[in-house]
Amino acid sequence: LVLPTASRLIEMPRQFPKVLLSEVDESVRLLAEKVYASALKEEDTKDSLSMYTVSEDCPIGMNQVREREMLKEIAEQYSEESTKRKKSFKMKRSQSLSQQFPSSLNICPEWALSVVAPLFTPGAHSLEFQRVTISGDYCAGITVEDYEQAAKTLIKALFIREKYSRLAYHRFPRTTAQFLRSAENQKWNVEEEILPDMCPCPQEGEDPYTTEGIPDDLNYALQMKDGIVYVYNDAEALKQQQPRSLPYPDLETFAIDLSHVLAMIADGPTKTYCHRRLNFMASKFYLHEMLNEMAELKELKRVPHRDFYNVRKVDTHIHAAACMNQKHLLKFIQTTYKTEADRVVLEKGGQKLTLKQVFDTLTMDPYDLTVDSLDVHAGRQTFHRFDKFNSKYNPVGASELREIYLKTDNYIKGEYFARIIKEVAHELEESKYQHAEPRMSIYGRSPVEWESLASWFIQHKVHSPNMRWVIQVPRIYDIFKSKNIIPNYAKLLENIFLPLFKATVNPQKNKEMHVFLKYVTGFDSVDDESKHSDHMFSYKSPKPEEWTSGENPPYSYYLFYMYANIMVLNNLRKERGLNTFQFRPHCGEAGSITHLVSAFLTADNISHGLNLKKSPVLQYLYYLAQVPIAMSPLSNNSLFLEYSKNPLKEFLQKGLCVSLSTDDPMQFHYTKEALMEEYAIAAQLWKLSTCDTCEIARNSVLQSGLSHQEKMHFLGPNYLQDGPEGNDIRRTNVAQIRMAYRHETLCNELSFLVEAVKTEASGTQVE
Repeated sequence: LVLPTASRLIEMPRQFPKVLLSEVDESVRLLAEKVYASALKEEDTKDSLSMYTVSEDCPIGMNQVREREMLKEIAEQYSEESTKRKKSFKMKRSQSLSQQFPSSLNICPEWALSVVAPLFTPGAHSLEFQRVTISGDYCAGITVEDYEQAAKTLIKALFIREKYSRLAYHRFPRTTAQFLRSAENQKWNVEEEILPDMCPCPQEGEDPYTTEGIPDDLNYALQMKDGIVYVYNDAEALKQQQPRSLPYPDLETFAIDLSHVLAMIADGPTKTYCHRRLNFMASKFYLHEMLNEMAELKELKRVPHRDFYNVRKVDTHIHAAACMNQKHLLKFIQTTYKTEADRVVLEKGGQKLTLKQVFDTLTMDPYDLTVDSLDVHAGRQTFHRFDKFNSKYNPVGASELREIYLKTDNYIKGEYFARIIKEVAHELEESKYQHAEPRMSIYGRSPVEWESLASWFIQHKVHSPNMRWVIQVPRIYDIFKSKNIIPNYAKLLENIFLPLFKATVNPQKNKEMHVFLKYVTGFDSVDDESKHSDHMFSYKSPKPEEWTSGENPPYSYYLFYMYANIMVLNNLRKERGLNTFQFRPHCGEAGSITHLVSAFLTADNISHGLNLKKSPVLQYLYYLAQVPIAMSPLSNNSLFLEYSKNPLKEFLQKGLCVSLSTDDPMQFHYTKEALMEEYAIAAQLWKLSTCDTCEIARNSVLQSGLSHQEKMHFLGPNYLQDGPEGNDIRRTNVAQIRMAYRHETLCNELSFLVEAVKTEASGTQVE
């Protein structure tokens, strides 16, 4: 296996950088706990998502707050020190821009006057379009102290995310990394970039299931300790407790880093600053559209053989058990009954039943079934009722039909399920331009689940060039514990991750697992986020071996231990030249805002992200770090949020990296092309332009687990570069004007933060 980016990666530190609790400001820890506690109290509320500004229940109080802010600004105007600092900002901006920012960005000193959009020097790569600039005091409306405090905390959060992303071989945007190096007075170079390694799709004529060329076994010793798998060279090293040099995460350090970001959410100056910047970006995009919409359209019209229909789109969030639409499932059930009615398909209570006998016991004839009687579609009854939604996975309300048609480990060894998925894959291949990443479940009940799933994949030849696979782990420890299937939470983690480490260390002994894992791109954590948890995650939380109660661990606990094991596994697989995995949890669909904080540290990308609308600080951070978000408005419309209130359009306008996905076509869609249905409804309802929809499609390819070679083919050979240089309009159909606008806006926002941090660091010298 030859990986595309391995040669470009430099050797990174192999140890997890630990932080001691004594080094942390006590006030930060207390503020974080206060935020966490208040979030737990509010977790059960089912109100629709709030906007940034709280309704004026007490107008007098609101007026008093405004007056205090006004007095603070007036006092600052008469402050000699504040005046000096403001001048130093402007002086620094005009004098040292060429040194402060990466030379590749071509930023000129004229940018000293710009707030809303930077002015790039005219050059070979500059684009002519109408830019909006605002001259004058860019600190207007916010005090210098507040500006400095907000910038310092935001930069710190970006450093924290970069640390966790690099350790796990997750992506981190080049532009943001360049500005962070600038804040440290260092220069970024391309060799520093860390990227996930994905297996390229087998070429035509190659056998995707071949077991030739599998690496040799290493026979390392493995042991799970404190919920994390440790790797040892041999049994003697295990006995001496001398693990291999891999970055093993530390719960205390993670809890401290989490506290820093949690504390930011409640920080007044940071909230104010982020709110203002997000409003600026929304208004700025409105002006950009008004001024440049026709120019973008002209660009697209000049592109030959490329339009919205034939740009690549990836459904980055879809569950395999619901990847077909309801009509497809109905026709498949009727076809199998017509041709295989006498086939034994189920063993129940020691009795073997044919397909005909199963339907006889259900007192129904498949010929008489309709999509309505199949009852797998989500409707009004499922809104805020996740329990009712889960029951929709049972056709006609019968768990027997789910067992026969939608499971991999049943009496017929998942044959019907494989056939349905292969039919869906065939439709994707026919469309050519659509890809999907279905989620398959690993529950953690038993370590043999992995062998069973890999065997199903190879036996039924489920591979498709238009599909990659994501493993979802449901957060249902409490159910297994109540049935005495597992003794503690550590056993769940062991059943999930130990087989993966064994297949990585000894692939010759686990050939089917090795082959299957080549087509797995990541892991997901799934369940109803609105479920309440009384436990507050912290460094004092019980170790997984000690978690023996019947209570389900909180969301952050699940995420940390999944991330920790994926991180160690990725580093081990990287050593062996094998593909790595992304962590892509469901996050922000409902429940506490703290879920999004945990994902900001641990996730490569997330699915849903609705609750970002509640927190301007987190929303701004997700923008600055360009964290990809797969959104599913039709799914949300049936479960948690009306379509018209969905923040996808708002996020897109501000520049967050959003894509469209289907989630569960069986429950939410009507047509054979569920992803196109999702795009069509969004485009109609929100009046999205062709450039908008193609930008969303491009984001979906970037976010996906497709290989480096495939992304180069679909997006262009320079897709890793930011801005118009990284965009091949002949492949993406995204206007270069739009790409330049996005890049300039991100650079502008990052420049404000870096400038404040650098000015503070050299404050005495400036004076």
